[in-house]
Amino acid sequence: MLSSLAWLMRTQSNPSLYIHFPWCVKKCPYCDFNSHTAINPDYQQYTQKLLADFDFLEHKFPFKKIKSIFFGGGTPSLCPPQLIGEILSTLASKGMISSETEITLESNPGTIDKEHIDGFLSAGVNRLSIGVQSFQDHLLNKIGRIHNGKMAYDMCQYALGRGFRSVNIDLMYGLITQTPNEALLDVKTALSIGAGHLSFYELTIEPNTYFYKYKPTLPEDKTLSEIESLCHNEIFHHMDQYEISAFCRDDTFCIHNLNYWNYGDYLGIGAGAHGKITTDDGIIRLNAEKNPKVFQLLKPEKTFKSHQINAKQEAFEFALNRWRLSAPIHQDQLNMLSTDAKKHFITHTHKAIKDELIINQNGTFHKTRLGKNYHNCLISYYL
Repeated sequence: MLSSLAWLMRTQSNPSLYIHFPWCVKKCPYCDFNSHTAINPDYQQYTQKLLADFDFLEHKFPFKKIKSIFFGGGTPSLCPPQLIGEILSTLASKGMISSETEITLESNPGTIDKEHIDGFLSAGVNRLSIGVQSFQDHLLNKIGRIHNGKMAYDMCQYALGRGFRSVNIDLMYGLITQTPNEALLDVKTALSIGAGHLSFYELTIEPNTYFYKYKPTLPEDKTLSEIESLCHNEIFHHMDQYEISAFCRDDTFCIHNLNYWNYGDYLGIGAGAHGKITTDDGIIRLNAEKNPKVFQLLKPEKTFKSHQINAKQEAFEFALNRWRLSAPIHQDQLNMLSTDAKKHFITHTHKAIKDELIINQNGTFHKTRLGKNYHNCLISYYL
């Protein structure tokens, strides 16, 4: 099997595919994704709509293969495994995927059991991402999760023994009343189970969420800094950091997310899904109808709205994504940008170099320690 980075480079000209499932058992109070609480949605009808939309995009923007597939949400693990299998078998019959294609499914420990996990594996999913957030019941209760710590632990442990190519554990820090030692315990628990990939990111309060309207008391900056220091030091003993919030061992990078961060192309199907496609005329952004009920009634040609971005937007999007990675930016990587976007990027990069957020080493741009510590400040240079 090819290493993750080798597969990414070999399939660079091909898009990834994001498939959105908008339904949840209960919407989390911090979630600003396009997710909706629904009782017994018609997954069979929704699956047929997804496949019809894929056919439309396949003909509108011809390509030969799909680099990676990511079932996200919402809670895609609510969808019956046989329907996930139907989607994947249809794509395989078109020659779009192979045994090397990374296929990820996001899951909530409160919505899966051992039978579900085996079903998704049999359907063709080879990478499982488990939204644990914490292994501690009192912290899970405060952020409105529907599972408990034991459920999360048991599902992670079972999945890791079933033969997935990779299992990712999602952890949040900066939770309500969370102490540095509690955050460290979650990290140690995830590592002790044997996860090959860890997503470790801070709880943030986003507009249009319950927590935005009814703001909880979150840890102060001093506590957050201590959490990050303690937890990162522990993770670094076991894993390499390749992105701001992503860590892995044995090169089990997430190909799908690497494609985003390297500013690769991707298609999005499902209610509210987004896409980015590079054409001879420039970069096209696609947005599908967000409302699930309306979405399912629309013909494919009416489902998507599209617009072309300008050079300044292109340079900003590239910086926003690419600077998330730990790896430096080589000059030849800028050739993927349009001529004007490349000029904008270099101009703003020189300003960041002047302020010591970036250094130029033989034509390769590296973030300095200051640039790493003040990531949002660095990105603001490209606005």
